[in-house]
Amino acid sequence: MAVQPWGAAGPGEPDRRPAGGWQPQPVPQPGFHAGMRAGHADRDRTVDVLKAAFAEGRLSADEYEQRHEAAAVAQTYGQLAGLVADLPSGPMPAPMAFAVPPVPATFLPAPPPPASSTSALAVTSLVFGLTGLSLPAVVVGHVAKAQLGRRDRTGDWVATLGLLFGYGGCALWTLLILVALQGPV
Repeated sequence: MAVQPWGAAGPGEPDRRPAGGWQPQPVPQPGFHAGMRAGHADRDRTVDVLKAAFAEGRLSADEYEQRHEAAAVAQTYGQLAGLVADLPSGPMPAPMAFAVPPVPATFLPAPPPPASSTSALAVTSLVFGLTGLSLPAVVVGHVAKAQLGRRDRTGDWVATLGLLFGYGGCALWTLLILVALQGPV
């Protein structure tokens, strides 16, 4: 039969655990604040780890009771971490306030640029082109195309459509004026 890594005896195997009972393990971790006082929620999380280990057969009933009583009176993170150090879920994590040191705002990365928006000039060009104001549509459309290359905006297709309607309108107005100048036939 396979030997269980946590030292508890399986069926038909001798118990290889120390005779003096379980003793908490020291937990040396860099950045871990073992001396920081623990709260009720921290003790509850530790008891949950112990319950899971007992349910999985990793702890005997006596060992579970010893650790449960030790968790109830534990005052620091280090004491709680020692109770679960030899269990698969590992020691209690450091509190979030100390997990990452505060960084001055000057060293933080720049915020992402805002989502690009459609150029107002491109939309204006399209509106002018659709309403028949052809010459303003062409002028504003070219200004919009020039600005789209320099700024992080979308709307190239809108400016192109405004230019198409503007040039189409200019061609139509030119044709109408030429026909009108020809006079009656």
